[in-house]
Amino acid sequence: MDEFLGGLSRDALMSLPWLFEFWALPHQLPPEGAWKSWVIMGGRGAGKTRAGAEWVRAEVEGARPLDPGRARRVALVGETIDQVREVMIFGDSGILACSPPDRRPVWEATRRRLVWPNGAVAQVFSAHDPDSLRGPQFDAAWVDELAKWKKAETTWDMLQFALRLGDNPRQVVTTTPQNVPVLKAILKNPSTVVTHAPTEANRAYLAASFLEEVRARYEGSRLARQELDGVLLEDVQGALWTTAMLEGARAERPAAFDRVVVAVDPPVTGHSGSDDCGIVVVGAVTQGAPQQWRAFVIEDASVSGASPAVWAEAVAAVAARHQADRVVAEVNQGGDLVTEVLRQVDPAIPVKTVRATRGKHLRAEPVAALYEQGRVHHVAGARLAALEDQLCRMTVQGWQGKGSPDRLDALVWAIHELMLGQAGDLRPQMRGL
Repeated sequence: MDEFLGGLSRDALMSLPWLFEFWALPHQLPPEGAWKSWVIMGGRGAGKTRAGAEWVRAEVEGARPLDPGRARRVALVGETIDQVREVMIFGDSGILACSPPDRRPVWEATRRRLVWPNGAVAQVFSAHDPDSLRGPQFDAAWVDELAKWKKAETTWDMLQFALRLGDNPRQVVTTTPQNVPVLKAILKNPSTVVTHAPTEANRAYLAASFLEEVRARYEGSRLARQELDGVLLEDVQGALWTTAMLEGARAERPAAFDRVVVAVDPPVTGHSGSDDCGIVVVGAVTQGAPQQWRAFVIEDASVSGASPAVWAEAVAAVAARHQADRVVAEVNQGGDLVTEVLRQVDPAIPVKTVRATRGKHLRAEPVAALYEQGRVHHVAGARLAALEDQLCRMTVQGWQGKGSPDRLDALVWAIHELMLGQAGDLRPQMRGL
């Protein structure tokens, strides 16, 4: 690097800080090809705002300060006028901070617009006022945090009608993903391209204490996958569990449990293409009347592509680590072999076998009801994202995901054992809760 920098002229060195292509992360650069909308989905602090500001620069700036760029009329749309001004324009990663002195636009507050030396103009709009986009027309637009807009669909529609100038009017959307219809519709459009990055992708420019704190608090949850990993999480229609329900179930681990069980849902076969072996640990506090009992999901220790010997070793290790009172094993697929494999690993392991006689969604419904009553919690900091994804795909009509919901099945068996009693007598007990 020293050799490279030493070979640059003075002018080249002075311009280097303003050449974003030199410094940008892969997700911050526009994809090649013909596209209408570029969606940058990322976690908090992943560099989305900087990418949006630099894209606007690239659209409006020419080779020299007064030369025209590809775009001359730009719409800047945020949730509110204040957020557009403070984040997209005047923010640390906003347009003004990213612009070199000879190309820096002027902010005209009374007209709510930026004006570049070459005559390009960017107008500011609020998503609270979709009708303000009636009349103006543009050849480029930057949309920020679309997923949290209250009037997102109407504002987006109005912007599409206004984006009608030039040979190839385009727009960039910078947002942390949320399960909202407008974002899902944009992503399904064939003219949309997407780049994605987690918060850690931009860690060089973030406080180490911030990353440590948010990971310690949210690691392994669906909220972390959305807010930190930048993953769009969709709740299936009619799902027994929702993201909001699971986030409401988050709780600190109690000082002690009255009972701890490890539930296992073994796969039929044991190779790389097999279903996962669901292994879930749940503890219960059973002081007082049954209505006061509480269950806490402690760990999802499921393993993938494991032979019977491997998953049995994993179950035994988890049971020992958590000092489990019992291992609950479903034997529909393996019969007596499941118990034999576990006893080969640990002859003293306390195993209770269960056999499913009803559909998965019917077994899951009373467990979901306990979540709704606030009686089942997910221990804060536990890595349960994969399990929670399966929960949010179990509906009243049945499983809506790929493969088998092995983690969910294991969880359901554990909750039955701790909170609901024998699986064959669920409905009478639920009526008594």
